Amino acid sequence: MKTLSKSHYVGPGAEQAVVSRTLSVLVDNEPGVLARVIGLFSGRGYNIDSLTVTETEHEKHLSRITIVTRGTPDVIQQIKHQLERLVPVHRVHDLTIEGGSLERELALIKVSGKGEKRIEALRLAEIFRANVIDASTEHFVFEVTGRSSKVEQFIQIMTELGLVEVSRTGVAAIGRGPASL
Repeated sequence: MKTLSKSHYVGPGAEQAVVSRTLSVLVDNEPGVLARVIGLFSGRGYNIDSLTVTETEHEKHLSRITIVTRGTPDVIQQIKHQLERLVPVHRVHDLTIEGGSLERELALIKVSGKGEKRIEALRLAEIFRANVIDASTEHFVFEVTGRSSKVEQFIQIMTELGLVEVSRTGVAAIGRGPASL
């Protein structure tokens, strides 16, 4: 999704397209690192659309933070440079521009309904390859994985059929090919 924005991060009167970027950040797995990374975003007024983090290299005590954010190309570049200057950060990769990354999200979606709405929810879940992980005579909890746009579409459809609650993991992403972060 691209929109034009007059941003206070670029020169007066300059217009740039706002783009969405997926950043993969390799950091030391120690207390306070996530707070420092998040503080960088909040302190400068940058928004985070999605955030996931977990330890990925146990012996080296390294974690991978995957951040989906938006901004003009200049703002994205500024975010990457500022992240690289943080002491616990080892590497920052912009998976969006480095080539086709694989991105997936998991969502748990609770839907209530009876009769035709119940049957329709099950039929649509099958189309979206969503798994039923809990059920009663009055509700289902579906597990759906895929690109964020697929998850969004499934949620929108379930809204009309009795959506009760949604829990999402955020985007997990990895670059294609043999190279690693």
